[in-house]
Order: sequence, then structure tokens, then C-alpha cells
Amino acid sequence: MGQSVPQHRRMSIASMNNKTGMRTKVIVLFGTRPEVIKLAPVIQHLEMHKEVFETVNVTSAQHTDLLYPFIRLFDLRIDYDLRVMEANQTPSHVCSRVLSSLDPVLCQEKPDLILVQGDTTTAMAGALAGFHRRIPVGHVEAGLRSGNRWSPYPEEMNRLLITRLATYHFAATQQNLETLLSEGVSKEVAFVTGNPVVDSLQNILRKSSASAIVEEVLAATKGLKRVVVTAHRRENLGAQMADYFKVLRCFVERHEDAAMIFPVHPNPEVVAIASRMLSRHPRIHLMQPMDYQDFVILLSAAWLIVSDSGGIQEEAPTLGKPLLVTRDNTERREAIESGSARLVGAHPERLADLLEEVYQDGVWAECVARLENPFGRGDSGKRIVHILAELSGAQAMNGCPA
Repeated sequence: MGQSVPQHRRMSIASMNNKTGMRTKVIVLFGTRPEVIKLAPVIQHLEMHKEVFETVNVTSAQHTDLLYPFIRLFDLRIDYDLRVMEANQTPSHVCSRVLSSLDPVLCQEKPDLILVQGDTTTAMAGALAGFHRRIPVGHVEAGLRSGNRWSPYPEEMNRLLITRLATYHFAATQQNLETLLSEGVSKEVAFVTGNPVVDSLQNILRKSSASAIVEEVLAATKGLKRVVVTAHRRENLGAQMADYFKVLRCFVERHEDAAMIFPVHPNPEVVAIASRMLSRHPRIHLMQPMDYQDFVILLSAAWLIVSDSGGIQEEAPTLGKPLLVTRDNTERREAIESGSARLVGAHPERLADLLEEVYQDGVWAECVARLENPFGRGDSGKRIVHILAELSGAQAMNGCPA
């Protein structure tokens, strides 16, 4: 997986900013929990090679309560906090505040590259700010597409815009790369690197042990088929989410050897629906949001995962766990095509059918653990930094793959 940079493309970052011979200054921008998880391995490898890179870490704080525990978890240094978070903010508010707050940082730091991840409004605004200042932009997790500009919203449009704005594209899979090429991105600036979420997940599993809270819920569900649920997507809020929850409750009620564990997203609407539909059942455990270590340990103990999360579509195959995706489409077709996940669609009755199929059959859940992870081997951060070093004209670095 991955490729080297053609000789005639090397030193392109430095030459675009007339700073050949100096360390390459990289601003790494993030604002949400998933961005921190996926950029942490990249930041860590950049910091390992201070002879080549000067790293400036900037958070928009698009998330606040959810963000800083992960910054502490991965021991990341924050050089600038833009503090854009406000109550009841819209994507337009976030975008405008990131643009206005980031521009003075770009003027002061004069970076050679801005690195963004994924499809958040922070990432899109950061790419646009870089374009305005003629600063090259690198996009981690490039090439994801659902094919529906309105779903997921606003992420699908953010991805499309970032691709148009970015200079370098780091795709998780060959399929993502082929999407980029089909849209006119040059193969000389697009690279298959795997997804650094696999790096973070493997690192967490090696180092973490369950907290008392997780140990308690695992003890309470010992010997049961644990269905771990997450739900938060805008397009599922309201009646759609309530219908999904009704199906899940009925499944647990019907099968005495099944239990449901749901770390409830802090969105007040999600909290209200979960409380109304899922409370007061001895084998349904509604929990507060967990830190990442606990959540990964919980996922690794699941019999089945049911989720509308994009990130979990990458985490479940990494952990070898079967996943039902409660969305109408997915930008991570590799999870479906590999056999690790099945798409529910916006049809609660299909969720009911799939739950029963998994329960009665049992074979799929066992087979998933033996499938190859389509999202990488756990060396994506290293690969991305190696490519950035070659683009900067640096010689091969110790610890980086050729």
C-alpha cells in the first residue's frame, strides 16, 4: 500500500514557498474528536522528524467537551486554539469563524503546508483559508464519496470542496484514489496511505485497560450477546432514530441472551429520544459518552455493532466486529464490500430483519473476525509523513517506509 513521490515532484512544497533548504513548516488543523484521532499518528511522526518538519498544531475547537480529552489522550501540543465553538452554531457560523480566526495565524506563521483531515466544516474552512493565502493544502482521508451531496450533510459537500482546494491528497484506499482520479486529480499528487484511525486504534488497544465504568457494564452483560449502539447523525434525528431504537428495544426484549449498550451522544435531541424509547429495561444500558480508550474496549467486546457513524465503519473492521450501518448510503463502501458491514438504509424494518438474520445464522459474526481490514495495516501516519518528506526534498528518514 502506498507509493513514492515521482522525482520531478519532489521539493514541490518548499519550492512553492521559496523556502528550499529550511525545515518544512506544517500547520495541522483539527476541530473535532474524529480529526484528533486520525491526525494524532501523523502529528506524532512529524514530531519524530524535527530535522525535516516544524509542526504547528491548531485547533478550531469546533468541539470542546468532546475534543480536549482526546488531545490529552494522545499527548498533543496545542499551539493555537481558535475557540470557535458557540451554542446552537450552524455550519456557516463555524466556517466564518474558522476563516476569520485562522487567517491571522497563517499570516504570522507563514506555513509551507496546511494539513486537514476528513470532511468537517473546520477542514473545509482550513482548506479555503489556505487557498486564499496560496498555501498548499494536504488532505488526509481524501476521496470519500457517498454520491449524495445532501447525505451525510454537510460532510459530503465539504469533501467535494476540499478536493478542489487541496494540493495533495492522501487516500485511505485504492477505491478512494480511483474516485479522485475520476474527478480529475492528478495521480502525481494523490497517494494511497491507509487510514490513520487504524494506527490510533491499534495503539489504544495495546496500551489501555478498562475503566471501572466499562468493567461494570461488561460484568453486567457477561455471557450475553452485546449489541453496542451509537447514533448521532443529523439525517437520522427525530422519527427515524426513534424507529431504529424501537426495533433495537424489541430485539432485546425478544431475546433473553441479548443486551444493548448505548453510550448516548450529548446532542439533546438524541438524549431525549433515547430516554423515551430505551430507558427502564434491565438489559439496555444507556451510558454517558465514553473516552476513546473505554469506547474501543467496549467495541472490542461487542457481539454486534449498530451505528450511523462514519468512523465506526473503519473501526469495526479493524476490531474484526460485524457492523450494521443505520444510514441510507455510505462513503466507505470498502466496509460493505469486504463483508465487514451491512447497510441498513432508512428502513427500520430492514434493521429488524438483519438483527434476526445475524442472531439466527451466527456465521457472519464469526467470519468477520477473519477478514482483512480494507482500511490499512496501522502504518498510515508513517506513510503520510514519508510522502511529505519526499515532497519537501528530504532524504529518506529513519523509521519511514520506502
